[in-house]
Amino acid sequence: MAKRGGARQVGVSWRFHKTPGIFMNSLVPVADNSGAKLVRVIGIIGHTAKPVHREIPGASVGDMVVVSVVEGKPEVRKQILRAIVIRQRRPYRRPDGTWIAFEDNAW
Repeated sequence: MAKRGGARQVGVSWRFHKTPGIFMNSLVPVADNSGAKLVRVIGIIGHTAKPVHREIPGASVGDMVVVSVVEGKPEVRKQILRAIVIRQRRPYRRPDGTWIAFEDNAW
């Protein structure tokens, strides 16, 4: 594990990490009233642009992703939108030490 501080460091050297639960090409239901029912993840905002061998970019609760609408009203289908992950099924640890997991994944 990396050191969490030092005498000569400037800024934050260690940031809290959440376990990713949603990956590229995942189909995820939508939790708002925009008219979209199901979306596919096509990008993750903030992930490195340079690919690493055998590494699939993942997103966790609070991350912004780029999605394509697969099912929904005709006027929103086939659109590329940005969304924020609000629930994930995979358990992750909060800063206070408690573990939390939801019943499903959702935007």
